[in-house]
Amino acid sequence: MMFEFHWPLCFLLLPLPWLYRRWLPAAETRSAALQVSFMQRLEALRPLSAQHSSPGRKWPYLVVWVLLVSAAARPELLGETLPTPVTGRDMMLALDLSGSMEFRDMQLDGEEVNRLVLVKHLLGEFVDRRHGDRLGLILFGSQAYVQAPLTHDRQAVSEWLEESFIGLAGRETAIGDAIGLAVKRLLDEPASSRVLILITDGANTAGNVSPLRAARLAAEHGIRIFSIGVGADTQTQDNTTASLWGLQFDPSIELDEGSLKEIALITDGSYFRARNEADLQAIYQRLDELEPALRDGLPDRQTTPLYPWPLGLALTLSLMLSGSVVLRRGRHV
Repeated sequence: MMFEFHWPLCFLLLPLPWLYRRWLPAAETRSAALQVSFMQRLEALRPLSAQHSSPGRKWPYLVVWVLLVSAAARPELLGETLPTPVTGRDMMLALDLSGSMEFRDMQLDGEEVNRLVLVKHLLGEFVDRRHGDRLGLILFGSQAYVQAPLTHDRQAVSEWLEESFIGLAGRETAIGDAIGLAVKRLLDEPASSRVLILITDGANTAGNVSPLRAARLAAEHGIRIFSIGVGADTQTQDNTTASLWGLQFDPSIELDEGSLKEIALITDGSYFRARNEADLQAIYQRLDELEPALRDGLPDRQTTPLYPWPLGLALTLSLMLSGSVVLRRGRHV
């Protein structure tokens, strides 16, 4: 349990009565039309006014003002943390761990790295931003298997992603099996939005299901697929002889962009090409826009409003002060 004020800035209003009295001009008083010689003696016989001007009589009004400002600041008692709200989206991530992912044609922070290192680094940041989604992780090579079932535990998904390595599921590429496995995992889920993010650098060379057939099955069940093709553009070869002749090679020659585009088209998704770190970063940001997650914030807690107490005390004290003033005036009539 914890106590706090919801609008603490309201306490800036506390000096308002003092400023009002300090800076506003005094009320105008009319001079008496008839001058009498004993006017000074009459002025001395004003106990009611003197009582009101004495400092000891001002504190009840100050208490009333403090209670009103405290009520306006909305005091509340914070209780247990409420369950985290969800977006209603289930998202599977399918990552290629085939042998071609070890090709070193990527740069991360100015250093040459292989494709998997860069993908894992930026995909981990993407996972951390998916607040409120249920995430799952599929790793595939010659075979496809579920590394992380659908869960709200983003930290666990990030750890399983980081522990993956090339060849863990074989050296070939079973894209169709990965899509089919994702469809199987998403099929029975009641979420209003079901998404698969497929990341690969090659073509389908293994498995029992063709990628397009698996994509049609996904489309039938309303599962959108966002496919990402990884690999740099044509480069000049590093060896001296090849450099003299200006020979070039395409490190992404195995990438089947045609199939990846058709997979995205069939499922009403999108295809993205990741040639470098900037491309991948832009792709993940674009996915955040296409499939937005909840914004991170402080967890919601059960709250018990307490403002009726200072408000009720202020009202009670005001009635008592008004009653006392009426009684005093009645005695002097």
